[in-house]
Amino acid sequence: MIDYPQIDPVWFTIPTPFEGFSIPIRWYSLAYIGGIVLGWWYILRLVAQPGSPLARRHADDLVTWVTLGIIIGGRLAYVIFYDGGEFFGPQGSLANVFRVWEGGMSFHGGAAGVAIAIIAYGLSQKLDWLRMADYVACVVPIGLFLGRCANFINGELWGRPTDVPWAMIFPSDPMGVPRHPSQLYEAALEGLVLFAILAYMFWRTRARLMPGMLTGAFLLGYGLFRFAVEFVRTPDAQLGTLDWGLTMGQTLCLPMIAGGLYLIATAPGRHARRDIAAA
Repeated sequence: MIDYPQIDPVWFTIPTPFEGFSIPIRWYSLAYIGGIVLGWWYILRLVAQPGSPLARRHADDLVTWVTLGIIIGGRLAYVIFYDGGEFFGPQGSLANVFRVWEGGMSFHGGAAGVAIAIIAYGLSQKLDWLRMADYVACVVPIGLFLGRCANFINGELWGRPTDVPWAMIFPSDPMGVPRHPSQLYEAALEGLVLFAILAYMFWRTRARLMPGMLTGAFLLGYGLFRFAVEFVRTPDAQLGTLDWGLTMGQTLCLPMIAGGLYLIATAPGRHARRDIAAA
């Protein structure tokens, strides 16, 4: 067993002149900020390549739209799919929806929010939204990696009990048993591995000239990685394993996998219909 590194979830605290009130700066918040900033920097490198569907000014504007999509979509999906009792139950309150600093975000909802933001922005600017999504898909693993690392620091979303040599006991675990550090599995697969796959496809192949290919690769890769890790990740306490034998995370991955396969299969034909190779 490996000792869990005790890292304070609060990086530092900003003092204020008001007694008993300070502003904590948490690693989880920094993960979101870092993901957006690094993603912005990386997408500017991508759009600088020939044949980009975006200009620099479009990429700058898109950051704001995508950020709103992440926050709104991620929070609403958590409310709807994961912990409705906290908001709609007899002891819950709709006001809790706005208490985002307490956690409670769904990646699947954030991805849906980003998709809606890309489509809306593309239509407003008369841009090819599917090709825009291809570029954004290459960036998303950066935020996933940082977010999963923050989950690990927070000691949340840990794995199922195990006796593997790298198991850890998480301080927030009431059972106090060795568990899979499933947050690190997800950081590696959804973050590092998926980023490397998409980067290779973008820089070393003609995938960026086939609308939907990179988006499909992202959806398929994330769906498969998340589906697999869910077997060693503890299901959400308020849901557990659903009646059909899957967790909520696995269930929400199924349409991602299907959509990814469809986009990958149809991307070559979409390329043949659009004369963008010359660009």
